[in-house]
Amino acid sequence: MSDSPSTQVIFGTGPLGLAVMRALLSNGKPVRMVNHSGKAEVPAGVEVLGGDAFQPEFTRSACQGASVVYQCAQPPYHLWPEKFPSLMASISQGAAAAGAKFIFGDNLYMYGEVTGPIHEGLPYAATTRKGRARALLADTVIQANNSGKVRTAIGRGADFFGPHVLGSVMGDRTILPALQGKAASITGSLDQPHTFTYIEDFGRALVILGERPEALGQIWHVPNAPAVTQRQFMDLVFQEIGVAPRLSTMGRLMLSIGGLFIPAAKETVEMLYEFEKPFIVDSSKFEKAFGMQATPLPEAIRATVAWYRANMLKAP
Repeated sequence: MSDSPSTQVIFGTGPLGLAVMRALLSNGKPVRMVNHSGKAEVPAGVEVLGGDAFQPEFTRSACQGASVVYQCAQPPYHLWPEKFPSLMASISQGAAAAGAKFIFGDNLYMYGEVTGPIHEGLPYAATTRKGRARALLADTVIQANNSGKVRTAIGRGADFFGPHVLGSVMGDRTILPALQGKAASITGSLDQPHTFTYIEDFGRALVILGERPEALGQIWHVPNAPAVTQRQFMDLVFQEIGVAPRLSTMGRLMLSIGGLFIPAAKETVEMLYEFEKPFIVDSSKFEKAFGMQATPLPEAIRATVAWYRANMLKAP
């Protein structure tokens, strides 16, 4: 295990962790990825370390020599309330032991149902299981910074899409079927405006938070393209593919039935409000502070479709 004083450690090798990795590599930073198996498809020169991130002894070892620790790992969706607090505590202890910054890639569940733009000054009003769990995590991260235990910042994204993003509303149930000539399955309303986060923008934004000292102790909504409806989003996808749009919708009843057999589907029902009314995120605080703008939506969708075409379609 390398111990360069500028080593950047990323917990989680899912879509967000990989996006952070790509952003760090573009800046010439040495990167250590951490997951359970110790295996991941990463470029040569990127270290991948395997172990149990719930164990502080392991996370202290994994964070050795780190200047920044990016927390992009999470338990299974249906186990967030039970498992997430101990995972976060363990990883933050590892960062603290190394004297590293702790940057948390978060979502927007803690705000609950919001009328109007979603901004960082809103109270945590979630009544859902996962929303309350996320609120607790965020409070713990900021309190750790304020108490001097570890320097922290939180970057929040909306529902994301892009390379490696599969289990998302704009993932393998929408973009992949579209490429296969099938109908894309849309969750909730087709025609309510919704903010989507391009995964590459999320990764770049977290790296900025790790680099800029003025980011510490604060919560930041990462830059997003202007909100569009799910129909408009998929119109761009089908336009990029070059075929006529074909859409199907899945509402509360179908999700509830699916939840009888699939835990993740059951957990999705309580968050369906995000797709039944306008869900618009204000990321102006980040944009003004750091000068970063989101990738234009057509460009982001073009890269996403290209990745799906290259990696998810089976050769004939």
